[in-house]
Amino acid sequence: MKIAILDDYQNVALGFADWAALDAEIEVFTTHLGDPDELVERLAGFEVVVAMRERTPFPADLLARLPRLKLLVTTGRRNAAIDVDAARRQGIVVCGTASVAPPTAELTWALILAAARNLAVELPSMRAGGWQSTVGTGLSGRTLGLLGLGRLGSRVAKVGQAFGMETIAWSRHLTPGRAAEHGVTVVSKQDLFARADVLSIHLVLSERTRGLVGAAELAAMKPDALLVNTSRGPIVDEAALLDVLRGRRIGGAALDVFDVEPLPADHPLRGLPNVVLTPHLGYVTRETYEVFFREAVEDIAAYLAGTPVRVIT
Repeated sequence: MKIAILDDYQNVALGFADWAALDAEIEVFTTHLGDPDELVERLAGFEVVVAMRERTPFPADLLARLPRLKLLVTTGRRNAAIDVDAARRQGIVVCGTASVAPPTAELTWALILAAARNLAVELPSMRAGGWQSTVGTGLSGRTLGLLGLGRLGSRVAKVGQAFGMETIAWSRHLTPGRAAEHGVTVVSKQDLFARADVLSIHLVLSERTRGLVGAAELAAMKPDALLVNTSRGPIVDEAALLDVLRGRRIGGAALDVFDVEPLPADHPLRGLPNVVLTPHLGYVTRETYEVFFREAVEDIAAYLAGTPVRVIT
């Protein structure tokens, strides 16, 4: 059996699990295959593909061009980039793995603090021989707005409260009782954007959340407010965000996720001084990779034994 491991940018997947136990031919792809024709050509001989999160999409038309594919394992419990229904019709089993919540919440706070203290400017300045060149913003007494209060948003709220921040939240189905369990106050969507000094996004990407943060929401934000996104890039209207950042109509943004990933080298976000950028590092920790790849191997072994587990339906 031939197994392809996709988008292993750091070339570490084989070190996080006992792949040898599968007695299979394994090829690791360390660079992103963004062109569908190239992807089909490179994967034509593989029965099993392990996909890292949503780095490589598998829509119906692409799956149809991979007749030898029998098992598609995604790291994580869900993957919006895989057409699971099309895979099922084609006889492809789609499995997932568990994931780890704390790392993304932790990175959220790294980004918030970096943006509040202008580290995107100060860090390179220090390496170049400079000294204090900006004035940062404290967080105590400020308002943390959470767009989504699930397992990640609630963790982010707890840290904000430890910093002495007021925590407010909105999502379509969030109730006052559910929010109160986390010491958070439910507000309207309009109030969330108008009141937040830091607006942090913690929603799953879907047709209902795509473009949810648009020009009107960004226009409602305070002129010194920070927008933080560690969820999915398309939740925010990228063109609208670029517009307010260029016009300095909000304080800045801290982004770990983007419409197109990897982010193109010439993308305009890379040149803006009021943006902190990280390359989708939210889940990229040793602890997460240990779970991802160990359970990917378990999924493959179970499939070969005829008892697939963690099947995504």
